[in-house]
Amino acid sequence: MKKRALAMSMAVMMAAGVLSGCASPTGTETSNAGSSAVETQTTAAQTAESSGNPEGTTITFWHSMGGVNGEAIDTLVKKFNKENTLSITVEAQYQGSYDDAINKLKSAQIGNMGADLVQIYDIGTRFMIDSGWVIPMQELIDGDQWDLSQVELNIAAYYTVNGTLYSMPFNSSTPILYYNKDIFEKAGITEIPDSLPGIGKIGDDLINKGGAGEVISLGIYGWFFEQFTCKQQAHYADNGNGREAAAAAVDFDKNGAGVKTLTAWKELSDKGYAPNVGRGGDAGLADFSAGKAAMTLGSTASLKQILNDVNGKFEVGTAYFPKVNDDDKGGVSIGGGSLWALNNEDPAKQQAVWEFVKFLVSPESQAYWNSQTGYFPVTVAAHNEAVFKDNITKYPQFKTAIDQLHDSTPQSAGALLSVFPEARQIVETEIENMINNNGTPESAVSKMAESINKSIEEYNLINN
Repeated sequence: MKKRALAMSMAVMMAAGVLSGCASPTGTETSNAGSSAVETQTTAAQTAESSGNPEGTTITFWHSMGGVNGEAIDTLVKKFNKENTLSITVEAQYQGSYDDAINKLKSAQIGNMGADLVQIYDIGTRFMIDSGWVIPMQELIDGDQWDLSQVELNIAAYYTVNGTLYSMPFNSSTPILYYNKDIFEKAGITEIPDSLPGIGKIGDDLINKGGAGEVISLGIYGWFFEQFTCKQQAHYADNGNGREAAAAAVDFDKNGAGVKTLTAWKELSDKGYAPNVGRGGDAGLADFSAGKAAMTLGSTASLKQILNDVNGKFEVGTAYFPKVNDDDKGGVSIGGGSLWALNNEDPAKQQAVWEFVKFLVSPESQAYWNSQTGYFPVTVAAHNEAVFKDNITKYPQFKTAIDQLHDSTPQSAGALLSVFPEARQIVETEIENMINNNGTPESAVSKMAESINKSIEEYNLINN
């Protein structure tokens, strides 16, 4: 109970000071007025709740998928509600952005849960583990003797701590390099660069021979900084990247990874090859899709949007996310989100949640999800589904992401950090300041570490 109380206090502080847009959840109430039919249903539901039998149970699912992704979620929910044999009903509720969703969850904990299953972004993992609000997905898996090897190893690794899978991967992605094949062909370049120095070596040819307005449209994004750290096989944070114990401080300032990343980044910027195109994962996509930039970095989940925006103006190529140094041996870490079962002390809802989660990660559902969104199928057997095969045939560029995932290892799973949302903002601010004000990589990394470590210290003070 102490841990839960402390987590609640922490939630109040973080919701007020770290993230923006805190709002109370809207609950769903069912009228029990009157009829004997309703009374019968209520009695059945109460019996199911006390016994752990999920039959006839209604659960609430919070997610952050809008647009076409939200439409795909709705399709899957409708399919489950129609086809499951236990008459389980899932009520899917869109909560806005990832930040909005986790803030609403923090507010909900002060009163009531508000949801039974929530989709949380990757960088919320440490917070969710520390909160004490969840049922580790491993418990549901073990209780059903479900075969976890069905899930891609390198995806499950991110959400696994000390042998326990805390949440079920659902919408997973990695960053890749997108390049304009037409510009490369005009420049006479046949070998795609696999490192930041390699990009610099072909910069002049891409501009002078290929006609590129920019060599690489590189958005200032904290996730990219984290990936560059993984590529160096270095830790972002101490205590085993926050996996052996909660991180007490960042490590990228001490192991040299941060300075190496920003030195290579600044060199591209100073040469005019990587101008400041803004902050965030999508900041670099517009110049690339318009045919201005020869390359960009972006999520695998952006592939379809890029192809739609390019609309045949040029041929889009894909390659692995670049290394910082030519001799780096590391891989990439996943991004995206996962599914967390909230502990509402209701055995029937708990089992209903598990039935729905199994449906969402089934080969058929994951193949459909991949085809509609561009996220990885997290389930290995989804690769055997006709829908997946057809999608790869239609979008062969996506195979790059599959190969890159398999060529990475669980050791490149990335860090777990209690204050990751804030840390990303700090990283982006200091990179932008370095580029705009001609600062040094050493100074930028020092400021990053100082600010992030202060936030970690405050977080750990509340939770220890």
